[in-house]
Amino acid sequence: MDRTLEHTAHRKALRKFLDEDIGRGDVTTLSVVPSHQRAIGDLVARMSMVLGGIEVAIEVFRILDEDLGAEVWHHDGESIAPGQRLASVRGRARALLTGERVAINLLQRMSGIATLTRAFVDAVRGTKARILDTRKTTPGLRVFEKYAVTAGGGMNHRFGLDDGMLIKDNHIRIAGGVAAAIGAATSAGSPVNRLEVEVTDFEELLQAITCGARAVLLDNMSANMVRDAVKLVRARPGGDEIIVEASGGITLANVREFAEAGADWISIGALTHSAPAVDVSFEIRST
Repeated sequence: MDRTLEHTAHRKALRKFLDEDIGRGDVTTLSVVPSHQRAIGDLVARMSMVLGGIEVAIEVFRILDEDLGAEVWHHDGESIAPGQRLASVRGRARALLTGERVAINLLQRMSGIATLTRAFVDAVRGTKARILDTRKTTPGLRVFEKYAVTAGGGMNHRFGLDDGMLIKDNHIRIAGGVAAAIGAATSAGSPVNRLEVEVTDFEELLQAITCGARAVLLDNMSANMVRDAVKLVRARPGGDEIIVEASGGITLANVREFAEAGADWISIGALTHSAPAVDVSFEIRST
């Protein structure tokens, strides 16, 4: 299922974010700034970063001022240097001042995720490994955070529980084992493209691929264990078509080891749950 950052869907979310911040009204701006006053605001990077979410930030202002004018100087996925203007918006001063915090919060959060993702992507460059996110996202922000991962060059894993079948350790415990869990999943006839199974040791790995798993998630295995697991999978008939994913305990310091061990996918929860926000300012002036 394709759930990209589609306009009508994310616009509803942005309205909710604005409602949360504005409440009964921006009493400061309404008191200080005349309704007829117009202004220009520049979104400016204050540190090196990979840009993510510039159109989202502009959309925040556009919700408050439908006649907003905008000039985008840099696009998502670009590497940005400190001091560079990212975009300029022109419209009612009240709208720019009221929307400033929500726009910057999202832009800083999304660009932080894009920046961290790019660091992981760069760390495995030259290997076949792809960097993926997980479902460890902030409630309400998943579509924005997963989009930011793609802006940084990463790939989205499942968007939600309906987006793919992944049998994890707790499913296996409740089902009574790997084979039982795969058997139940297969007989259910769920319309998914790929059946993936999380395994913690080689015994579970063998059971998974023997029972028809088309992807295996190697949970918290060392790079050396991943290398041995890849060899085991590839040696099986049809093993070259099975996706081998590594996850757990992977950092910027060791991610290349897992890539060189032969993992096809490397999923990293930190991309969305631990990425530090970047620093962006909003410089506004009257016109």
